[in-house]
Amino acid sequence: MTTTIPKRVVVAINPRASFGKSRAVGPAAVQALRSAGHDVTSLTEPDFQRLRHSAGSALASSPDALVVVGGDGMVNLGVNLVADTAIPLGIIPSGTGNDVSRGLGITVKAPERATQSLLAALQAPPRIIDGGFATRSDGSTSWFVGVLSAGFDAIVNERANQMRWPRGAQRYNLALLRELAMLKPIRYRLTLDGESIETDAVLVAIANNVSLGGGMLITPEAKIDDGLLDVFVVQPLSRTAFLRIFPRVFKGTHVTDARVSIRRARRIRVDADNVVAYADGERVAGLPLDVEVRPGALRVLA
Repeated sequence: MTTTIPKRVVVAINPRASFGKSRAVGPAAVQALRSAGHDVTSLTEPDFQRLRHSAGSALASSPDALVVVGGDGMVNLGVNLVADTAIPLGIIPSGTGNDVSRGLGITVKAPERATQSLLAALQAPPRIIDGGFATRSDGSTSWFVGVLSAGFDAIVNERANQMRWPRGAQRYNLALLRELAMLKPIRYRLTLDGESIETDAVLVAIANNVSLGGGMLITPEAKIDDGLLDVFVVQPLSRTAFLRIFPRVFKGTHVTDARVSIRRARRIRVDADNVVAYADGERVAGLPLDVEVRPGALRVLA
């Protein structure tokens, strides 16, 4: 019989995850943690900025774990607070995409099961994974753990984040179809571990994880702990060709298309005119960005 060792846990909750449909998940997770004997600080704020500030203040006392309840945006919030620290990150997925949780093997369809898995993980050594680290042109930095998008996928993400209907993963698909009507190549200037490349492409992503957009397996062979980032590039293609390839991304079979390439690198510079990058679904900055992998920078309860 496993003995529960009480831990001090900070829980940051996004009450608007999945457009509010999952608002009960956070309080239920907090209750489960307290029932298991843990000392829980529960945080809920009306917006991300205040929640980030509250969580940062709570972490000053060096708790045993930070748990985020929500989608990939909440994971990104947590990663930017605990990366390169000894505080592990736990995740109760209740958002729209939940791609980071998928990559970590955390169940995304049953919050109760995810909570039980978290309770067990609190009693075991954390898993050590890599972090993505992006530096903006002004010198400021940001962490990510999933995928940094810097092309058509980021344009779609920006539109999807502005939409209020439909709810769920279909919102991303609808945004994709709307942007597809204006699809055109972008001229990129890339540097992969010192090798300079100039190319036209419609989609560029730098991945630490396998998927984005609620299960699109853009880099199906990516590993979250191999000390490398997968650089995904789709060369120019017609709208018809894009629509033929797109359904294959959910099974990862799109990588056999000659216009799709994936290369691995530790340091990447990505630059293009008038392109805004997103990471873990959150807006980062306009290009250029310098991106690198930081091996072992994150501890996760998974």
